[in-house]
Amino acid sequence: MTGKLRVGLVGLVGYGKAGQAVANILSADPRFELRWIACRSTEGKPTTHPNTDVPIVAVEGDAFDDLFARMPVDALVDFSSAASLHAYGEAVRRRRIMLVSAISAYSEDDLDYAKNLGQDTRVLCSPNITLGINFLIVAAKLLRKIAPFADVEILEQHFKDKAEVSGTARKIAETLEVGGERITSLRLGGIVGHHEVIFGFPHQTVRLTHESIRREAFGTGAAFALTQLADCENGFYTFDDLLLRLMREELLDLR
Repeated sequence: MTGKLRVGLVGLVGYGKAGQAVANILSADPRFELRWIACRSTEGKPTTHPNTDVPIVAVEGDAFDDLFARMPVDALVDFSSAASLHAYGEAVRRRRIMLVSAISAYSEDDLDYAKNLGQDTRVLCSPNITLGINFLIVAAKLLRKIAPFADVEILEQHFKDKAEVSGTARKIAETLEVGGERITSLRLGGIVGHHEVIFGFPHQTVRLTHESIRREAFGTGAAFALTQLADCENGFYTFDDLLLRLMREELLDLR
């Protein structure tokens, strides 16, 4: 299946703090119709997303296939966990549903599976789907190529309850080809998410910084990914791929 894909009907998986913020953005965006929000349990949750008629439904195991049959969607946005990727994956493949997966960390097996799904539909995986952080990663990669001799340190700060090292910080380290020992993590109250890449040159430093102010930034990133991915062929993509595609188009327009 190739060519332009219609994106209108969207399903959302995950209703934690990030999922709720994403639902705020997608439900208010006139380009999409948020059909439902799926989570493992609806206990203690409202029946619909506040100020909307978007239903919140409990889905376990292979029940996604039934949900897709009852309430079809053109695209799926996932802010839950890697386990969900494997739960809905084959149903997404059979129905050619476009997938934007934005969980915080992927194993090699998860990425291999997502890449395999890309043989039959459009798939994007990104541990941090905000526009700003992904632009930072592209800029940092360019600076690293220009000045490979510079020292590099990565600082990530998040809310107290985030136990693991930021998946975004690990991706930055991997992109810049530096070890995990170059990542410093801080956990403080009141911080949504902060990433900083520091380049140490002789006689100067360069700091690239991204600050998440509200989790709704994930929603605007998801909306961007949906619209850009719809213009791509079947395959596996990262957020970098979408940004670089746009940048190449803009550079050609400047010629």
